Amino acid sequence: MARYTGASCRLCRREGQKLFLKGERCYSDKCAIVTRKGAVPGQHGQGRKKVSEYGIQLRAKQKTKRFYGVSENQFYHYYEMAERRPGMAGENLPRFLESRLDNIVYRAGFANSRKEARQLVLHRHFTVNGKRVNIPSYLCKAGDVIAVADGFKNSEKLKSIVEINGARPVPMWIDKNNDQMVASIVRLPNREDIDLEVEEHLIVELYSK
Repeated sequence: MARYTGASCRLCRREGQKLFLKGERCYSDKCAIVTRKGAVPGQHGQGRKKVSEYGIQLRAKQKTKRFYGVSENQFYHYYEMAERRPGMAGENLPRFLESRLDNIVYRAGFANSRKEARQLVLHRHFTVNGKRVNIPSYLCKAGDVIAVADGFKNSEKLKSIVEINGARPVPMWIDKNNDQMVASIVRLPNREDIDLEVEEHLIVELYSK
């Protein structure tokens, strides 16, 4: 599967806001949004052009994709799933994205970024309901218990991650036990639980054409 391997900060600059793709760096003065003062990347990116309705919808989709680090095919697959489920597709879509295992690992403070969370999951450092899972896109359900695998619990890397993210709030739909390094899914997230600037109505409009 194709994966973006370029500079993460370039994506933030393209969207004109912090996407929090590099963990601690995003909260420091080294963030490209701060140092480059919001300059759009590329030699043709500096001109102010009128953005069409399609362009606005496309940017909303691209921004959301980059928040969660998913490919175009994955993202469209989640949209199709959201359409098939009861309720509004625009409300179901962010819920699927938030339910990914790599996102939950990041939300629980076991990784500094979703990219790092994806890498840790691939390296089999986490279990779901007692079984090791190495699929970052694994969709968790209410009642699932995500735990740090025994071989990773005492690592210096994990201790550093937990210390750095100690002050970062954990969403209300996740119950985290710091002593046991366990995160339980109390319920699936509602739209108001998601603090990212996801403009789901624009995404639905784009894919509905």
